[in-house]
Amino acid sequence: MTANDGALGEVYLRDFQDNEKSIPTILTTSQKLSTGVDARNVRNIVLMRPVNSMIEFKQIIGRGTRLYDGKDYFTIYDFVKAHHHFQDPEWDGEPVVEEDCKKCGQRPCVCVVTPPKPCKECGMHPCECPKEPCEVCGKLDCECTKRKRAKVKLADGKERSIQHMTMTSFWHPDGTPMSAQQFMEMLYGKLPDFFADEDELRELWSVPDTRANLLQGLEEKGFGRDQLTEMQKIIDAEKSDLFDVLAHVAYALPPLTREERAVRAKLQISSFFNDKQRIFLDFVLSHYVSVGVDELDQSKLAPLLRLKYHNSINDAVADLGADIGQAFSGFQRFLYEEVA
Repeated sequence: MTANDGALGEVYLRDFQDNEKSIPTILTTSQKLSTGVDARNVRNIVLMRPVNSMIEFKQIIGRGTRLYDGKDYFTIYDFVKAHHHFQDPEWDGEPVVEEDCKKCGQRPCVCVVTPPKPCKECGMHPCECPKEPCEVCGKLDCECTKRKRAKVKLADGKERSIQHMTMTSFWHPDGTPMSAQQFMEMLYGKLPDFFADEDELRELWSVPDTRANLLQGLEEKGFGRDQLTEMQKIIDAEKSDLFDVLAHVAYALPPLTREERAVRAKLQISSFFNDKQRIFLDFVLSHYVSVGVDELDQSKLAPLLRLKYHNSINDAVADLGADIGQAFSGFQRFLYEEVA
C-alpha cells in the first residue's frame, strides 16, 4: 500500500484494521502505520528499511503494543538492525529516582523483604556446603555459560538432558514459538507413528531409501531437517547422527559421535568387503564423520566415486565392481547396530 493507491489504498487499510475480517492479514506499507492508525490486533512487525529516527521507531513499535483480546505478545522481525534503538538511553528517558520508603525510611525498602533462609544441608546463609565440579568443564566455579543443563522427563518416566540456555527457533503449527522442552515432548508423542520400537528405527535408518522416507514423513508432520539439527544442539549431540536425536528422544539412548560409529563400522567392513571396496568405504566414512548422515544418501554415491576416482565412474566400476551400489547401501547397517 502506497500513497499512489489513493482511495483504494485506504480501503485496504480499513480492511486490515477490521478484526472481523480474516483477510488481509499482511499489509506492506512505507511509514503508513507509524502513527495515527488504530490497528490493535497487529501481532507481527517486519522492518525492511533502516529506521534512523528514535521517534519513528517508537511509533512503529507502538503499533504492536496495543492490547487486544487473546493478544499478549507481538513479534518484531528486524532485517535492518533497528532493534539497536532499544539500547539507546532515550528509549526509556531519564532513570526514575527512587525515594526512601516512607515506612522503613530506607532505600531500597527492606520492610517487606523476606529474610533469606539458611541452607537445609549446612544451616548457613550463604550456603557453605562443598561444591561439586561441573559435569561439563570440571571446575568448582563453573564457567560454562553455553552448556547449562535442564532435565526433561517424558511420558516413559525417563529423563533427557537439554541445554536450557540455548537459543532455539521452534514453532507451533499456528506460528507461535515453543520451548525446546515442548518441541521434544511433541516429537516424542509423534515418533510411535513412524516406528514401533528401537529395532525398527535401526532397520529403517540403516537403509538409504527407508531413511529418506522416514525423514520426509517427519518433515510433513512439522519435524523437518532444520528442527532436528537444532535438537542436536539442544541435546549436545552436534557431532552425532540425526539417528541419535530420534533414539535419544524416543528411548533415552545416549548419543554416539559419528566418529565412534565409523570406528565400529570399520571393524565389520574388513570382514565383508574386499580390500578395494574397503578403501572406498573408509573414504565414505571419513566424509560421514566430517559432514553427517547426508553423505550416506544414495544420491551421494556417484559424487563420492567421482571425487575418489578423479571424475571417472568407469575406473571406479572397474576397480570396485558393478555391485558397489549394494556395498554402499549394505555397509550402513554396521553404523547403526546396537552396541553390545
